[in-house]
Amino acid sequence: MQVGDLHCHTRLSDGSLPPEDLVRLGQRLKLDVIAITDHDTLAGCRQAKDLEKGRQIRVIPGAEFSCVDEKRGRKVHLLCYGPKKLQVLEPICQEIGRRRREAVHQMIEKVAAHYPITQEMVERYAKDSTCVYKTHIMEALMDLGYDVEVYGVLFRQLFHQKTGAYLVTPRFPSAFEMLSLIHEAGGTAVLAHPEIYDSLEVLEELIEEGLDGVEVWHPRNSPATRQHLLERAKEHRLLTTGGSDFHGRFRGEAVPLGTCTTPEQSLRQLLDRVER
Repeated sequence: MQVGDLHCHTRLSDGSLPPEDLVRLGQRLKLDVIAITDHDTLAGCRQAKDLEKGRQIRVIPGAEFSCVDEKRGRKVHLLCYGPKKLQVLEPICQEIGRRRREAVHQMIEKVAAHYPITQEMVERYAKDSTCVYKTHIMEALMDLGYDVEVYGVLFRQLFHQKTGAYLVTPRFPSAFEMLSLIHEAGGTAVLAHPEIYDSLEVLEELIEEGLDGVEVWHPRNSPATRQHLLERAKEHRLLTTGGSDFHGRFRGEAVPLGTCTTPEQSLRQLLDRVER
């Protein structure tokens, strides 16, 4: 029986492990397939084949794109698997990266007014990443002794989604624009963790626009949500995927690799789609 964790982050974005360490870990855990789905970057796609070499594990090239449901003003994340034309997605990756860097620069300035950090200090923590993230700011603050965990009290004070004093949110593309670009690039588009951002309403609209699948098995999807998603997937013939949303130690709760996985039949269906 094959098993795969199709939602994993590395040092290429806001995860704590380098890609090669993630693949080694997946092999030790006897996973047959993992997908590297770092935020808004194609770096994992470019490394996937090399990471497979000499290992008994399949690495699916992928990414997780940040976008918005403009009608409801909510975040949406779309997982992209197996894009064939990376040049189609590169411009939007660069634009999202530019906006993210501007937002993080502003956050660092706000934090630096009260804590002894600098832009250069934070950027050193992000040297392996394609962008700078809030986790890198927290790494700097932790090394200065202001907290002992990334997503602790200080993170909530500074960057909580609703009450963070220094949070600056970049402007992301619409979910429908991103869906179109993923398809233009020959990728497979899957709605990520619908429960986190209350994405069940936009799910119906994305289905109408050709969404390929939905992430059913995720640590933050409740049993009721999983059942609802399975029913919608059956009705609309959507792919169903699962993944741990692994970030290593850069996560608010303990979620080891392989916590949530994609069952064999669903995994085979996704692999068939990606390999077309």
